[in-house]
Amino acid sequence: MLNFLYTTAIGRLMLKPLVSPAFSKAAAGYFSSSLSKWLVYRYIDKYDIDMSEYSDMPYRSFNDFFTRQKEIKPAQDNVSALTPCDAFLSVYTISGTLTMNIKHSEYTIADLLNDKELARRFEGGLCCVFRLEPQHYHHYLYPIDGTIKLRKRIDGVLHSVRPICCEAYPVWFRNSREYVVIDSPLFGNVVQMEVGALLVGKIRNENNSATAAKGSEKGYFEYGGSTIILLFEKDGIQLLPDYDAVIDTKKETPVKAGRILGQRIKRGTLHYEQ
Repeated sequence: MLNFLYTTAIGRLMLKPLVSPAFSKAAAGYFSSSLSKWLVYRYIDKYDIDMSEYSDMPYRSFNDFFTRQKEIKPAQDNVSALTPCDAFLSVYTISGTLTMNIKHSEYTIADLLNDKELARRFEGGLCCVFRLEPQHYHHYLYPIDGTIKLRKRIDGVLHSVRPICCEAYPVWFRNSREYVVIDSPLFGNVVQMEVGALLVGKIRNENNSATAAKGSEKGYFEYGGSTIILLFEKDGIQLLPDYDAVIDTKKETPVKAGRILGQRIKRGTLHYEQ
């Protein structure tokens, strides 16, 4: 269906009403009702979800199931940033012109943030894109400790974030999204952004604290796959070797929430702290 919608002329005509927030809101009403309970076990079978990680409990609706929680034990050390969610990770260098070439689309950090001045802070830095699919756990964590300097919401449409859609449209700066800027004593300024997607009408960030606590829950997505984006300043982080190897390759690698993403960089060197 996505192939038809995003790669054919007729499909693109049909796409406009489907990516509107009103469509996702209407779908969310159904998924939050008891009428949707029948979808739960079909969904588990289709995506081969391991339910042993979750407590055995009745679900009142499909969305009740989709937003289920599990225990995450974040890695504990003093110099690491964590992966914020279960996802597929790709990593891109932010060029001197504040652009990235992602899935055949040219992205500018200024468009992504809707803030040219803030975007300049990330010249030469890294953009880590965590793409969640329907089978993933849809709660997410703070990856670092720090002070929250800014919270911002940007209204938009709600395209799917599947690869075929990202190849057809610059999805991440057209979709509705929210972000915070975290001032970290270890990593400098870091942006953590949540991007909505088709049928994801709700990004639930319920913690309005002035601080970010590494490993604590930041929020969750309601139904659908979506995306978390982390922006690091130049020399702000040294990724673990497996993740460093995919920078600018357009490849994705699976990650689990709460694992080590990378470490702070010692002043004057790019080696890990021991």
